[in-house]
Amino acid sequence: MFKKFLGPKLESDGSYSPSRLALKLATVEVSDYEEITYSKYSGKKSKILAIFTEEKNMTMKNGKMFSTGNHPIEALVPMLHLRNAGFEFEIATVSGKPVVFEMWAFPEKDENVRSIYEQYKTQFKSPKKLQDFVDTSFSDAASYAAVFVPGGHGAMLGIPEDKNVGEVLRWALDNELFTISLCHGPGAFLATTVDKQDFLYKGYKMAVFPDSVDKKTPKIGYLPGPMPRGLSEKLASLGAILVNRKSDKTVCRDRTLITGASPLASNELGKLAAKTLLEEL
Repeated sequence: MFKKFLGPKLESDGSYSPSRLALKLATVEVSDYEEITYSKYSGKKSKILAIFTEEKNMTMKNGKMFSTGNHPIEALVPMLHLRNAGFEFEIATVSGKPVVFEMWAFPEKDENVRSIYEQYKTQFKSPKKLQDFVDTSFSDAASYAAVFVPGGHGAMLGIPEDKNVGEVLRWALDNELFTISLCHGPGAFLATTVDKQDFLYKGYKMAVFPDSVDKKTPKIGYLPGPMPRGLSEKLASLGAILVNRKSDKTVCRDRTLITGASPLASNELGKLAAKTLLEEL
């Protein structure tokens, strides 16, 4: 009985979602989202490009697949704050395939999170292809405020190796747009090194999900095995300055980069991003 409570759950496609114990410890029915009244932005730079993963299964070192995607709270709580501050989102994935969420982490009793999920559901099902954005929207930087890459382990699949992701992040920096990310979302920053280019965020302070925590979570059945590769240690080796050691509520702003440490930072990241964009634009 205890083994069933502790062991990851086998899904129909052969992947594993977190154990009952892990879900009890690491997920919630209602997020900590705070309803805040912002003075809404009314300028030209009202758009935010959100790059989501379309990948579901991460193959661990032991060969087992983790059922992942974008963490719903990490994606939707920051979006709630930014929407309430007057910004709108363009949803994109690398190939234009539908967005994948970790639905086992969806806060089922959270009406606010559900509302923005339903608002963008059509775009989640039919997102833009990132190549199309690169081809058609780079000349329209004046309409954009930021690029947002939500977390979830799925953000480490496909996105870090995609040259278009790297081009978008360089475009954002060159045009003084903000880049917002949290948890495993900063895996996207590795895309700036594709084709042996210099790491774009060398010397930047950032909050990222710690590899040390990922190494512990298989013990409670959150992950079905050891991670195939780390993230925080890789970013540090490239010159990023990590500001957190725990998977906590830490958020950080360094120049036009705004980051958060974990799902617990989702609300704080949303508040910081909304406040910063309203003040700076």
